[in-house]
Amino acid sequence: MSLTVGSVCSGIEAASIAWKPLDMKFEWFSEIASFPSRLLKEKYPSIPNIGDMNEIPDAIFQERILAPDVICGGTPCQAFSLAGWKHGLKDDRGNLTLKFVDIINASDFIRHKNNKDSTIVFWENVEGVLKDKTNAFGCFISSLAGLSYTFEMKKWPNAGLLRGPKRNVAWRVLDAKYFGLPQQRKRLYLLAGGKNFKPETVLFEKYINELSKYPKTALEFDKEGIKYEVFREYTDCLYSAYGTKWNGNAAATNGSLFVVQNKRIRRLSPLECERLMGFPDDYTNLPNAKKTNRYQALGNSWAVPVVKWIGMRLLNNKENVFYINDNELILHGVLSILKDGSKFYNFKNGIEYVDDASRINCTNIPENSSFKTMEEIVSFNNDETIYISPVGCYGIIRRKNERNSTINKKLEEVLLSISSEMTKDEIDKKSRVQKRGHFSNDKQTNKINMTLRKSLDEEYRDISIQFSIFDFPSVEV
Repeated sequence: MSLTVGSVCSGIEAASIAWKPLDMKFEWFSEIASFPSRLLKEKYPSIPNIGDMNEIPDAIFQERILAPDVICGGTPCQAFSLAGWKHGLKDDRGNLTLKFVDIINASDFIRHKNNKDSTIVFWENVEGVLKDKTNAFGCFISSLAGLSYTFEMKKWPNAGLLRGPKRNVAWRVLDAKYFGLPQQRKRLYLLAGGKNFKPETVLFEKYINELSKYPKTALEFDKEGIKYEVFREYTDCLYSAYGTKWNGNAAATNGSLFVVQNKRIRRLSPLECERLMGFPDDYTNLPNAKKTNRYQALGNSWAVPVVKWIGMRLLNNKENVFYINDNELILHGVLSILKDGSKFYNFKNGIEYVDDASRINCTNIPENSSFKTMEEIVSFNNDETIYISPVGCYGIIRRKNERNSTINKKLEEVLLSISSEMTKDEIDKKSRVQKRGHFSNDKQTNKINMTLRKSLDEEYRDISIQFSIFDFPSVEV
């Protein structure tokens, strides 16, 4: 079966990479950011990029573009993430989530007029949307399902099903590290469609196997004559600002986004980030492309193998049919009948009985996991701009000491070793000037800071001061 697809908030088109082998035909994209738009034009010259998603409903109504079998999208997640301060629907980007529903409704109107089935909806977002204080997720699925009111919950489950008057909607959080990508990337995947569509048979699985545990693999290895070291079997979630800012998050102290290459520590390269997302090598390496653009585009994209897995199940969902016994699920508190007769299934436990003998898997781990090692990801890199200098290494240690936080022991050894390549005076002169962090209450250090500011040569007067690791007491972890 071949399906036509329209893509909203297309980014660099993980869906196209994932679904091209499945013979799913993309009819149009919608992207406004400059670098992804340039990539779409170069990689997919025959597919029109509509641009602003706000224009799509009218374009569909006027039949200037096709109302496709499938519409996929990942409306801006920043409004629901920690990085975006969780403004949810109070943020204009969050409100694009509701505009996405307008697009689906327009598509269904045209399809029904032409005696076609309702559009299948595929939507991806950060799992933080489930915890959004503005109930963004409740607004979204209520609108999709066709409720006349907004369904609210104090805590949305990581997996669930809503059978509404207009559409059936199912969702599940999945972790990319169980799909052949050594990256812990938990994302919310949602499917919806008309009343004859059963999204649960695509997203949920018959529970047959004991779920996999992530395997232990070598953290030090030789590859093509180069010695490498990583600090964990898989990385933390790649984020859009990776490579452009100091890692002030957990990745700075667990080391998961760093690589040691021949005893020098560096960030992951854009090529390695492509591999961690499941893209072909150099997919984002356009002529004169900036690393900043590549990192941002990849961090905002989708995990390709997860999307491919969903696409394959969408095309072959008859193989995964299971029966849900509503009476039993009501008794177990899984099923709630809403005031308009709609049905809400709360699969919060992950493994749920759906009848007397059968269980389904709604966890973030699929029934059949696959794994890839960091050795398969890393590649020789001679780009000096992604290496961490002795000053940068000491900066991570300094912040760790200021915050009295834990740090990966092996990472700490590497950072201290590289920091020791420079003397205290050299580090003080080369350091960037910045105000002391709010975690620091070291008055003596601040006094030294002001003194050094006044004594710097004119060459360094506009450069901020950081202090070497020797200015801070050792912290046992």
